[in-house]
Amino acid sequence: MHLREFPREECAVPPVVPFLHPGISLTELYTIGIGPSSSHTVGPMRAAAAFAREILRHPVRAVRVGCDLYGSLALTGLGHGTDGAVLLGLAGWQPETVDPDAVPGFLAGSRAQGALPLGRGAGDGGYPVAFVEKDDLRFHPDRFEPGHPNAMDLTARFADGSTLVQRYYSIGGGAIRREGEQAETADIVVPYPFASAAELLEKAEAAGIGLGALVCRNEEAWRTPAETQAFLDGVHAAMSACIDRGMTREGVLPGGLNVRRRAKDLHAALLARIERGAPVQAMRWVSLWALAVNEENAGGGRVVTAPTNGAAGVIPAVLRYFETFEGGSDREAIRTFLATAAAIGMLYKTRASISAAEMGCQGEVGVACSMAAAGLTAVLGGSNAQIENAAEIGMEHNLGLTCDPIGGLVQVPCIERNTMGAIKAINAAYLALDGDGRHIVSLDQVIETMRQTGEDMRAKYKETSLGGLAVNVVAC
Repeated sequence: MHLREFPREECAVPPVVPFLHPGISLTELYTIGIGPSSSHTVGPMRAAAAFAREILRHPVRAVRVGCDLYGSLALTGLGHGTDGAVLLGLAGWQPETVDPDAVPGFLAGSRAQGALPLGRGAGDGGYPVAFVEKDDLRFHPDRFEPGHPNAMDLTARFADGSTLVQRYYSIGGGAIRREGEQAETADIVVPYPFASAAELLEKAEAAGIGLGALVCRNEEAWRTPAETQAFLDGVHAAMSACIDRGMTREGVLPGGLNVRRRAKDLHAALLARIERGAPVQAMRWVSLWALAVNEENAGGGRVVTAPTNGAAGVIPAVLRYFETFEGGSDREAIRTFLATAAAIGMLYKTRASISAAEMGCQGEVGVACSMAAAGLTAVLGGSNAQIENAAEIGMEHNLGLTCDPIGGLVQVPCIERNTMGAIKAINAAYLALDGDGRHIVSLDQVIETMRQTGEDMRAKYKETSLGGLAVNVVAC
């Protein structure tokens, strides 16, 4: 039986609400923060910090603040560090700048005092405000708000008796949206707007450039090329530092599951193999690098959301593979890898979601796998068609992946799942490179399939810890 590639009109993508341009910069796909979760730690911290700034602009002094967490934030918030993130954010700290090593001491002090230094961490000249966690941080696990599964209300009571309540949604990858607020993208004019993968390919082909180069040219709507290059270099440096740090740490990860860090021992074992003259096992190294990152994430260390914290190990591990086993030490190639991956991530973020609370883990590790496959294919000399093919393969074999963390912690199966995502990404890249770019399922079709699958997936499999491994494995 001979398989043929069906004409595009025979395999039409179901209609999706069109957009003129993703309206997002690659700086939103890669952000430097702390673990364990971009949606449950980084996002709530940013929301609380934004609310603290709003309080400080109020003409009357606040006397008490509070927070209500709903849906997925309530169900897995304790395991994902949402409680501490809210305190840190109200104190003015940002994920990019907070010192992970200082977090435990700060939280212990604030909890003991029953008060927070409102906004002071950001140097905003804040003041102390009452916050008794058992009374002022309220979890509502049975209440899912229509705006997003990750909803939170922040409340301030002022000295004159008035109150201020603001709702925020943590929409994935550390991004937040305030209720009633629209993204300010109307004034963004880019040279290569695209509404789909098909249009992205068309624009790149017409311009005679790669997908990564197209993204970098669009970035000029936000900043200079030199600034974009510096940003990508910083992302790469942070990813590398996270791998290296993760390979030196040992002990048991926090949270009560007694998950032991394995990266340091695995690193030592692989080095011993080299000393004995044993064959180098590339895939074991890739797994090591992904483990190192996600153990750091689970321990509350500094990671790069790529595109989320739960999937933070995939892209760094594949990028380190390129550097180590394909001789990819050229700085421009590394920028191309990251920019190409970001182009794919933009499509998922705008046409579906990168939030596990909406899509399950297919929206996190699946998307990271797709992004990494595209980036690796680009720097190994693949054509734009082959890059799109690799991205499609990376997601096609993650469709339906659930998010069911045991104990609500980003540890089991999350850490190992990153190793699998990295290996799949490398395999997807080589499969695409062995072809000519022609394939039956398009990237647009697989993104739409992921979106539909996420919508159909029962809530208990979407970062609620109410189903799957989370209930079939006793957390003790």
